[in-house]
Amino acid sequence: MKPDTSAIAALLDGTHADPFSLLGPHAGPKGTFVRAIVPGAETIEAFSLAGKPLGVLARTDDRGLFEGTIKQKPQPLRYLATGGGAHWWAGDPYSFGPVLGPIDDLLIAQGTHFRLFDKMGAHAVKHEGASGVHFAVWAPNAARVALVGDFNDWDGRRNPMRRRADIGVWEIFIPDIGLGRAYKYQINAGDGTMLPLKADPFAFASELRPATASIVATPGKTEWGDDAHRAHWASVDPRRVPISIYEVHAGSWDRDADGWFLTWDALADKLIPYVVEMGFTHIEFLPISEHPYDPSWGYQTTGLYAPSARFGDVAGFARFVDGAHRAGIGVLLDWVPAHFPTDAHGLAHFDGTALYEHEDPRLGFHPDWNTAIYNFGRREVSSFLVNNALFWAEAYHIDGLRVDAVASMLYRDYSRAGDEWIPNEQGGRENWEAVEFLRAMNRGVYGQHPGVITVAEESTTWPGVSRPVHEDGLGFGFKWNMGFMHDTLAYMARDPVHRRFHHNEITFGLMYAFTENFVLPLSHDEVVHGKGSLLTKMPGDDWQKFANLRAYYGLMWGYPGKKLLFMGQEFAQRREWSEERALDWDLRGAPAHEGVRTLVRDLNRLYRETPALHARDCEGEGFEWLLADEADTSVFAWLRNAPGANPVAVICNMTPVPHHGTRIPLPHDGHWAEILNSDAAAYGGSGIGNMGGVDALHGAAAVTLPPLATIMLEYQHAGS
Repeated sequence: MKPDTSAIAALLDGTHADPFSLLGPHAGPKGTFVRAIVPGAETIEAFSLAGKPLGVLARTDDRGLFEGTIKQKPQPLRYLATGGGAHWWAGDPYSFGPVLGPIDDLLIAQGTHFRLFDKMGAHAVKHEGASGVHFAVWAPNAARVALVGDFNDWDGRRNPMRRRADIGVWEIFIPDIGLGRAYKYQINAGDGTMLPLKADPFAFASELRPATASIVATPGKTEWGDDAHRAHWASVDPRRVPISIYEVHAGSWDRDADGWFLTWDALADKLIPYVVEMGFTHIEFLPISEHPYDPSWGYQTTGLYAPSARFGDVAGFARFVDGAHRAGIGVLLDWVPAHFPTDAHGLAHFDGTALYEHEDPRLGFHPDWNTAIYNFGRREVSSFLVNNALFWAEAYHIDGLRVDAVASMLYRDYSRAGDEWIPNEQGGRENWEAVEFLRAMNRGVYGQHPGVITVAEESTTWPGVSRPVHEDGLGFGFKWNMGFMHDTLAYMARDPVHRRFHHNEITFGLMYAFTENFVLPLSHDEVVHGKGSLLTKMPGDDWQKFANLRAYYGLMWGYPGKKLLFMGQEFAQRREWSEERALDWDLRGAPAHEGVRTLVRDLNRLYRETPALHARDCEGEGFEWLLADEADTSVFAWLRNAPGANPVAVICNMTPVPHHGTRIPLPHDGHWAEILNSDAAAYGGSGIGNMGGVDALHGAAAVTLPPLATIMLEYQHAGS
């Protein structure tokens, strides 16, 4: 029986919610009835995919509606269309069955699907004998969803999608298209209101801003050469190996001759050799997921699954990671599950309802960033984010995720006044839904991708951030030590004459240094928004600024914890960082700047080659105070240890006055070689030192402490 005229009218007007009930082939008593919409066609003839003619369909509406009966059973169809003196082939999406299956439905409904990125979004596939692209999007409260793109003139009447009612996913297979096609979703809210066109939450690529369409793409690459790199990291305890991270904003590390962003391939050619030369073990990128606004630095992401189009195609990022791995360098990504922007094409009110976020702004709005907060307690949202973490490890072989703004996720009252938040069921401020999401994410990453690490930027004293989930922790591998950064930078910014009154700003951190697995971060956040560069934070004249900075780096590399330094600070960038320009690489021509860079290179080499400096970074047995109470002279001395390794004494003089013959306790009598002196002439210092080493007797040695400097002494052998 034919449908009533109102259903056909709704179909042609683009308001019918169940197109598969009307379009395509349907078995009937007189054969298979076929209905198709082919705009612009005057005649169409149906063919099987094998090319067998099946019958001519009659045009029943000038808007391109055709109907007719064929003798064969329902099957995928193609049409040979003619019109306006031309002819063309058109595949019929409504003649194909669904791609998703009942197992997908079950796992998606449970929120336990760990390969959503293989099912959702756009995938070039072969389906029922035809090549094309399968599209799937979650919009459970939508009245209708249509696919629009450059393949259907962005006409929402052409390709309305099939609704899988049980899970709220809409899907369609479009034959005869492939990679590189631009698309979005046209969504009608439950009340019929048409929303702004939405980009695909699972898009693997996007147009270059300010355009916002999603692009059909295949993530990653098919052939990798990084098996040895990945096997190595899967075989080690990352707490007990050297990790020294170079934090990079891909858009401003350097630019091309025209001032434009370097492509991933150009970055690989320049950045990877530089990082190898400098001795860092990892590159950590500020967020590279697609984002509309450059000054957000990527933290306002609208495309969690898409490497930004600013740097070329998505395969370029995979080539970068592969190249870094072949050179022995790991790649970490800054990851932002804490919030998302409310751009019209993004996730905000995606299907006309607060789908990914909370409706109530006391739960779903971030006052600090004017962004939406994910509804972590909704299993589909948690699954979307967990799958994204797994996706980067799977598709792009990344070595880890640094998770941004974890504290803002853990506390319901984060940056809120008393009447601006809602307590949890127990009346407390903890966001237990976010806790469970973070635990699920860490379980997934560590369970499925050995060797991949997670790092939390968490600025409070929440217990067990880097403790395993099965021990009631959050499950991160590491945590940024924000206290170290704040206290030591505050100390270093003081005039040396006042430092003796603030001695505890260095010593206090050692009270909790082993409560978590810490990374010591001197990150981008410390050199923006009027804070100046690390060099300009230092007191004194220019010579003292450089000396202070070198001494500070020596202290940091001798301090327990993994290391992180933001780009440009390795050569003492003078200007505050800006995402609008490249680093001031011309400064390398100045001896003082190049001296700092040489020091950082040597510190990385020393840190990597000296087990005492890294093998117990996260365990108390790796640290022992030698001098903790020398406030009047602003001298600090401690010992770094590791089983089976020669101990290293780290000694800092934070005054501009050299100290000769200072008695330093040392645990072994014998010769201690001076393996680092930040005041060495090669680094731009005064050249005061210990002539290669000192000899300890009766548990101590007389040591020369250069001005504003850190030295390191490694035990070599007993005295003769």
